[in-house]
Parts: sequence; structure tokens; C-alpha cells
Amino acid sequence: MKQEGEKKEIRYIVRIAGKDVDGKKPIFAALMGIKGISHRFARVAAMQFEKETGVKFDSKIGEIAEEQDNVLESIITEPEKHGFPVWMLNRRNDFYTGKTSHIIMGDLDFAKREDIKRLNIIKSYRGLRHSWGLPVRGQRTKSTHRGKGPVVGVMKKEAKKGGGGGEKKEGK
Repeated sequence: MKQEGEKKEIRYIVRIAGKDVDGKKPIFAALMGIKGISHRFARVAAMQFEKETGVKFDSKIGEIAEEQDNVLESIITEPEKHGFPVWMLNRRNDFYTGKTSHIIMGDLDFAKREDIKRLNIIKSYRGLRHSWGLPVRGQRTKSTHRGKGPVVGVMKKEAKKGGGGGEKKEGK
């Protein structure tokens, strides 16, 4: 048993869901470093972790036991099994399966890329705007979104040969 003055052992790097997170941060803040987890989802996941294990949701993630990492990873990867509301999940009514789930990291990138590819194949308005590199959600384009393509119509003048023209004449 630990004495009062003795500090807990801290792991500075903790591996959760295939991502190394900073062990000095609180649980809810460290979870935000995982792609696909927002600040709201991270806080609710940390509170669910506290309900299941008894570890405070704002304690440092490096201080939790390695056995409890699996519980935290389970909460993140399968939130519907831990009582999360459906509106909190980021993949509702998937186009191919019709199921609602929460996806993170590489799976999120893959799903987003496949969705855009499907929109391009069916030639929908959103798909065309994605392929053209223009804003998709109705923003104005008169004065913004101009930096997406190469520079057009601007040519740099060539320097004259002969020293630049600032030469002094000698003699009177």
C-alpha cells in the first residue's frame, strides 16, 4: 500500500485505440487526441469510464492501471454497448449496412474517402463540388475559396541584362 507522501507511478505515453496519447493530460483531454473523438464525446466517455471503474474522469490518463486501458478502449470503440445516445455517434445509418456506429482513426478516413468516391461516381452535386475542389455546402465563392488552384494570369517580368542601369558616368 502506498504512503501519503508517495506519488503514483505515471506512464508518459499511453496507447489507446492504436494511438499514443499524452499521459500527463486528464482522461477527457487525452481522448481528444484520437481522431474521431470530439470534446463532448471525450467528456462523456471519461464519465462513463468513471462509472465503470471508479477512477475520477479528470485524473491523469498515465496514472490509470494498464488493465483499465482495455475498458477505456472498449468504451471508445463500442459506445453503443455502454449506453451512449445514438445522436452522439458519428456514423449514423451507414449507406451500405444501415447500422449506426462510431468510427475512429483510419476507419474514419476510409469511410469519408469512400463516401466522397460514391458521390463522385453517381455525379451528384456534392460529388462534383468535391472533385472540383470548390465549397460543398453553399458558401459564396465570389471573394473566398480562391487559393485552391494554381495562380492564373500573373507573370513575373524578366530582369534586364547589363547591370541594372544605375551606373555612373565618369568624366566631365
